[in-house]
Amino acid sequence: MPVSAYLYPWDVDGDPAAAERIAGLGVTEVSLAAAYHAVRAVTPFHPEQRIVTRDAAVYYRPDPGRWRGALLRPPEPDGDAAGSFERAADALHAAGLRVNAWIVVAHNGRLAAAHPDCAVRNAYGDVYSWALCIGAPEVAAYAATLAAEIAALDGVDEVELEACGWYGYDHGSAHDKAGGPPAGAPGWLLDACFCAACIGALRDAGIDPSTAAQRVRDTLDAAYEGGGFAQSTPARAEELGEPAGPVTTVRAATTGAFLHRVLAAVRAAAPGRDVLVHADLDPLAVGANPGYDPAVLLGQDGADGMIVACPGPVAHAEEIVRRTKSKVRSGRRIAATLPAVTALGAITGELPSKARAVLAAGATDLRLYHAGLASAADHAAMREVTKVSIG
Repeated sequence: MPVSAYLYPWDVDGDPAAAERIAGLGVTEVSLAAAYHAVRAVTPFHPEQRIVTRDAAVYYRPDPGRWRGALLRPPEPDGDAAGSFERAADALHAAGLRVNAWIVVAHNGRLAAAHPDCAVRNAYGDVYSWALCIGAPEVAAYAATLAAEIAALDGVDEVELEACGWYGYDHGSAHDKAGGPPAGAPGWLLDACFCAACIGALRDAGIDPSTAAQRVRDTLDAAYEGGGFAQSTPARAEELGEPAGPVTTVRAATTGAFLHRVLAAVRAAAPGRDVLVHADLDPLAVGANPGYDPAVLLGQDGADGMIVACPGPVAHAEEIVRRTKSKVRSGRRIAATLPAVTALGAITGELPSKARAVLAAGATDLRLYHAGLASAADHAAMREVTKVSIG
């Protein structure tokens, strides 16, 4: 059974011992970041560094010809990090590990900030400079080209797509003082996009964008002014009535079209390589694991599998996988991602029991987040998980 550990290229590049150290965990694969958002990360075992700070970038070497004339182009990293994906992949293959290309799609602060017309714009007109809007044609073209180019690289065994759908308000950033929506208010209200492309999609669906945006603003403002979200205020999109409810229908259609365009590009460029998508069963979810109807995500011409986050206690993780399994058609993969770093809040003593629980509930793959951020004690816990998978 596949067990993958997440890694950044800089966890391996420049560390001659890294690949063998990861192979020693007993994992069969590595999910290696090829395109990633801005991050500050630790590298506990690297011989030359302990803290790495990166802006959003790609770590493979893009083909300039493929991107000629495109508005959005992959932002390359500073210094000698260009090509570090290929170097790390070579080292991991030499250690006997398969490499999954881990591609973050719509979460890109550099591109969204540089091209605000391609970024999510909420009902108040605020631009989310960290979130590309998948409704923008330029973003769809960028995502399809990016995923296809990476999938076709030598040394890529599988592809996994993160943030391959709506990205929204919830975003960890330096010294974030925003919190979330008013207490109890549905997060989708701050995720609904009213950029030029999304306004056009709403009009095409027979929805007046101005009225829809006003309805969203009124609902949020009532919650803010009341110091919270009143029990009498509708909490679900469909309860907001016309036209707010249909906004989510348009968003779902946009998501499906975006996904199938990206998948088609990947399969044309790299036939035979499985594609898994980080996703959530809640259709209103946004972010790293955007919401999808499983019938769309894993249906005809859909992905080969779904990667689900399994945080929290054992019973919670088990229920997530069981609920996913009940909605996924036979033959599709369900990869359960288990938090495995104590410093990020994981209870690593529960990892073996959590692994057993999600496997019993129907998971076909395990993913451990994140071997590059992990301490020696965390690595020891990961080794116990790989024993469970073998047993």
